[in-house]
Amino acid sequence: MKNHGLGDWIHRRRVRSRGATALVSVGGTLTYDELADRVDRLANAFADRGVGVGDRVAYLGENSAAFLETLFATGSLGAVFVPLNTRLAPPEIQFALKDSGARLLVASATLEPLAAAGARETAVERVLTVEDGTPQQREGTVFPVPTEEFEAVLDSGASERRDVEVDHDDLAVILYTSGTTGNPKGAMLTHGNLTWNAINVLTDFDISSKDVALMIAPLFHVAALGQGALPVILKGGSIVLEQKFEPGRVLELIEEHRVTNISGVPTTFQLLCEHPNWESTDISSLRNLTCGGSAVPLRVLDAYESRGLAFTMGYGMTETSPGATTLPPAYSRSKQGSGGLAHFHTDVRVVDPGDRPCPPGEVGEIQVHGRNVIAEYWNRPDATASSFVHEEHATWLKTGDMGYFDEEGFLFISDRLKDMIISGGENIYPAQVEQQIAALEEVAAVAVIGVEDARWGEVPRAIVVVREGHELSEKQVLGHLDGKLARYKIPKSVVFVDSMPRTASGKIRKPDLRRQFA
Repeated sequence: MKNHGLGDWIHRRRVRSRGATALVSVGGTLTYDELADRVDRLANAFADRGVGVGDRVAYLGENSAAFLETLFATGSLGAVFVPLNTRLAPPEIQFALKDSGARLLVASATLEPLAAAGARETAVERVLTVEDGTPQQREGTVFPVPTEEFEAVLDSGASERRDVEVDHDDLAVILYTSGTTGNPKGAMLTHGNLTWNAINVLTDFDISSKDVALMIAPLFHVAALGQGALPVILKGGSIVLEQKFEPGRVLELIEEHRVTNISGVPTTFQLLCEHPNWESTDISSLRNLTCGGSAVPLRVLDAYESRGLAFTMGYGMTETSPGATTLPPAYSRSKQGSGGLAHFHTDVRVVDPGDRPCPPGEVGEIQVHGRNVIAEYWNRPDATASSFVHEEHATWLKTGDMGYFDEEGFLFISDRLKDMIISGGENIYPAQVEQQIAALEEVAAVAVIGVEDARWGEVPRAIVVVREGHELSEKQVLGHLDGKLARYKIPKSVVFVDSMPRTASGKIRKPDLRRQFA
């Protein structure tokens, strides 16, 4: 066998897990042997339409069997999978498609208007539409390229397995991260990166072939894909795919499918335990609760511990595929707020400005090394050059996050060099929002900060100085952003000030703004 990447995983599972449930979704249930047959057919259908080694195939849609089928079919051909965030605005989708050079776009029929707008003036030659929900606002949608229906395309493919040479160093996925200076960066995740991340999860978590993982976080996020879905598939467990998070519905699914694993952000777990059906729902099947993005509040820990459950928490990012550290359930209270220990096959260090390791308790930049860490960004040699420290025996990723180790080697995150805001698990970089607001001629200066929010952890707030002789309202600012940015990036409030606190060099002092307005 020539293919040693993700594309061969399902083929290898075909015999080992024949008859076992692989996926449960809106389209029904698929066993591993049925999934393998569909992946083979889809790979051949892609090849019939010109997709080959290195070609990029983009996917725009919510959680569905088609998402994972496209990922594995793409890997079978040695091509590259490009998942797109469904919450982005058309210009953001267009940027990702242009930058990646994707030739084929697979898109949910529910998102046809977004797919059509995003595909304009890009390299996309064909769009495949997936009927995975109730279409909305489809009438009048005009695509700039030919379209076909996903199932019809899959059915047209031959059932023979393709065996293309793929190694661990070959590119598997381009996943776009929010840009600190406007445009996102395409993190280049290899087959080896994702495989070693899955191995880390299987080593540090209690995953078995009997597990049933409920995917309530979107698979286009690296956490859901890398920490949630792929390790369970590698082990031969089952995945229940849910397209939208609704607490009552999630509780029903846990009981119906005897779910063992759930991944999410603190808001996810808070909304579940605050739902009226929390106490009456049978959740005795649950074993693994994985939470990332920020620390779990003590009141949420109490609610789950009262029912015999504990959390595994962690720290990571797209560039680490995504696991860097994990906090075992046994330490969820004694080390509350910690990102945990470095994953088993990953190294994490905290360094001073000269890249020298800091002693316990001293804050420095967090850097990560391991086979799960990317080596470069797509089309961004500048970002690649500035993001890594090359030493004789290791290359370290500069995370841009600040933190420290305690005496026992547990990592604590203390600040972010890049001023990133995490809202409901979504990363928001203020510079991108600030660029859009600054485009208004009425704006003299703008800064975006994060403010605490009971539901989302934190949300963006814009601080604006209006040019002399002009007038501007909060409604006008927010209206200007509508359609230009994903909704979760749009500030929830706008504060108008006469001037900004600045350093001697003229830079806005965001710590001062946070103290005053956050």
